[in-house]
Amino acid sequence: MLNSIEPHIKGLIFDADGTLVDTMPMHYLAWQQTAQSMGGEFPEPLFYELAGVPTVRIVEILNEKFGYGFNPQEFTEIKENLYMEKYLPTVKPIEPVVAVARKYQGRLPMAVATGAVQRVVQAALAATNLTAMFDTVVGADDVKHGKPAPDTFLEAARRLGVEPQYCLVYEDSDLGLEAAQRAGMTGIDVRPYIAQWKNGH
Repeated sequence: MLNSIEPHIKGLIFDADGTLVDTMPMHYLAWQQTAQSMGGEFPEPLFYELAGVPTVRIVEILNEKFGYGFNPQEFTEIKENLYMEKYLPTVKPIEPVVAVARKYQGRLPMAVATGAVQRVVQAALAATNLTAMFDTVVGADDVKHGKPAPDTFLEAARRLGVEPQYCLVYEDSDLGLEAAQRAGMTGIDVRPYIAQWKNGH
């Protein structure tokens, strides 16, 4: 069960995109539109494969894979602005995961740890009225190495004041789950629960 937590767990850490907020399809549209405007493509399967990887690094991967000459900073700025202006207002919370956060709000310290930069994740949390639930938010601009490196989760644990082995991570990507494991934390793959929820809609 998604919301039954082992007794030793003292802190909860949630990924944002695709875990707390249903933003992944919107992010993909913004990526694809930006890539096409610059004369490139971003295959959808690759986008989901790279879930959790910081935006600038994804642009570098596209350059490496397809020989594009995108400027990572410029591309990122155009993509994030497009996402925030055009797509962000339509995002919805992912109820089965948000229900866990609601249940433990005030009972356990909770953090958001994401591959998105602060500006983008804060806007998504605000758009879905989730900001007040969390004690801290760690974004890609707060750590040196993004997922699958453990840095994002370790920084979240440090800010919560909870040892990594007592943290439980909710994630929707293989790279995010790998990062949680490398941080010495227990990870829960929320994808089966979300699929069930979407099919039940």
